[in-house]
Amino acid sequence: MDKKWVLEAGDRFPHGATARSGGVNFSVFSRRATRVWLRLYRGATDPTPLVEIELDPHEHRTYAWWHVFVVGAQPGWYYTWRADGPPDPAAGLSFDAKRELLDPWARLVSDELWWRIDAARDAGGGAVRAQIAASDDYDWQGDTPLKRSFTDTIVYEMHVGGFTRDPSSGVDEPGTFRGVIDKIPHLVALGVTDVELLPVCAFDWQDAPAAGAAFNLSNYWGYSTLAFFAPHPHFATRDARREFRDMVKALHKAGIGVILDVVFNHTAEGGAGGPVINFKGLMNEQFYLLDPEDRSRYLDFTGVGNTVRCNDPFVAQYLLECLTFWAREMHVDGFRFDLASVLARGLDGEPIADPPVIATIEFAEALADTRLIAEAWDATGHYLVGNWPGFRWAEWNGRYRDTLRRYLRGEGGLLGEVATRIAGSSDLYALAGKGPGNSVNFITCHDGFTLWDLVSYDVKHNEANGEENRDGRDDNFSWNSGVEGETDDPAVLELRAQRARNAVALLLLSQGVPMLLAGDEVLRTQRGNNNAYCQDNEISWLDWSFTPAAREMLRFTREMIALRKRHPSLRRARFFAHEDHEIRWYGDTLEPPSWEDPEARVLCFTLAGLASDEPALHVMINMAAKSRILPLPPASPREWRRIADTTLAAPDDVTPAGIPILGERYELPAHGVAIFEAR
Repeated sequence: MDKKWVLEAGDRFPHGATARSGGVNFSVFSRRATRVWLRLYRGATDPTPLVEIELDPHEHRTYAWWHVFVVGAQPGWYYTWRADGPPDPAAGLSFDAKRELLDPWARLVSDELWWRIDAARDAGGGAVRAQIAASDDYDWQGDTPLKRSFTDTIVYEMHVGGFTRDPSSGVDEPGTFRGVIDKIPHLVALGVTDVELLPVCAFDWQDAPAAGAAFNLSNYWGYSTLAFFAPHPHFATRDARREFRDMVKALHKAGIGVILDVVFNHTAEGGAGGPVINFKGLMNEQFYLLDPEDRSRYLDFTGVGNTVRCNDPFVAQYLLECLTFWAREMHVDGFRFDLASVLARGLDGEPIADPPVIATIEFAEALADTRLIAEAWDATGHYLVGNWPGFRWAEWNGRYRDTLRRYLRGEGGLLGEVATRIAGSSDLYALAGKGPGNSVNFITCHDGFTLWDLVSYDVKHNEANGEENRDGRDDNFSWNSGVEGETDDPAVLELRAQRARNAVALLLLSQGVPMLLAGDEVLRTQRGNNNAYCQDNEISWLDWSFTPAAREMLRFTREMIALRKRHPSLRRARFFAHEDHEIRWYGDTLEPPSWEDPEARVLCFTLAGLASDEPALHVMINMAAKSRILPLPPASPREWRRIADTTLAAPDDVTPAGIPILGERYELPAHGVAIFEAR
């Protein structure tokens, strides 16, 4: 090493690269490494390093941490690690001293030299490099996380890139954090309270199956994390950390919270045939679940090759450190955990009743005011919806999705199940002392059909993914409304729009936390693709040149959100204790529904006001194929005013001021929802 480089012992905390007066402290974890090197580069694409430093284990190692302070190192430079250790794949060790490794604690990254295919077959190619971040001088201008309760939350699930990448968005920096800022007025006018962002941690966009790669497809959704502490560089124009913070600050100023979709169940390194990026080369045997009979093999509960060993004490601490970073230093308001049932697997991969990592996250003081949302299943059937071991966590309610989809397409015999879901799914949460706020209700999400496609296709059409339509779910519970796919038949289009309004209406009338998929409010289509993870193109992007039908749907969605906000009775913190006084259910008459009737498709309910001055609501739902004349319950001394009828054309489909209803009965056409307010 050139004598001009002065080294000091350095510190093991904090992890990663930390700029200090006079230089930079570097720290990385590798319990089984015997030799470790640090490479410094001036630029992201420099072919040769400024210096490579071999760390002296006597001076630069404390327990399992390797650390060094490099005098004269500068923020803005780039760096990688190399590590060597025992050559013992059967013990789960996969050291390779030739490979440059990305720091697992990197705050900024560059993948300009990265080529996944070459890395996976050990054919050379550059590594993903970490950049040394400058000392943190960001001015938050008094911003803090919003600390909103689940009961008052309306989630809008969106992809940062796809939200503005289409040229029709008209933003200056499409597909970026800055692009989101430009579209905040749309979110405010819509009325959502929180955006749930698909992965924004730096991910490997090249991680796509070979068939997709042959079609020039990429990993668009981002469920292939390679740096858990770094914002995705391709969502920024220059400084990803600063631009992400600018977005959070702007959203908070508009009253909108930020929830991150975090992928703690697997990483971009894949299985045995996947590339070595960081964890495999530093701590493979500790970070991943390995086959106890042959630790060169990875246990795969995620469907993508590897599974994070979440309940290892070190890994649990790493994940907590990551969440704390995003909450404290990046001001996010909550987290949605992808395939979260992996967090409930023990060190051998088997399910465990009291997972330490879940308790660690739940009880962490740094996360006390964050919202925690679990996708309470994994890829191999560990289904925990209604049995999630954490108490204050909400769950993506897959049973709500499937039940409402089946009912909305006209299936009979579901009235009891539908009523239970609309009332907050007490069968799933009440016995554990939880409430409606533990249920995140959704009918569509990024994974599956959009709302418009749900009413336009009977089957998936994923040919563009390059896998001969074999990928994606087959059990979509959809109905094409009479014609498969695109059509100019006005009757079919009218029915589709009506059924889309039905879905939004029931979602926002349900107890629990409603979640909308970005673009559903303007009838976004993916042309029948229900697995658009690899489609970074017009299939996935939001088209901002709204058609007249899209604008009508947008208005309807806005007004339904406004209705929910002005009715506390739709946002109850507790389940109904006295149904006859708080909510009453009816069928075709003012008598209770025929709960066991396999042909029953009509469900009505009256919801009492939660506050003394809150008017009651009456809802009629007719999923039968014929019109029904349905009775209205007494509203004395007030009168019923119709707020919405999804079977009517705009602007009569929703009338916030209400239309007085004369008489005691109302005719509701087939596949319709009507809402009345007592005033």
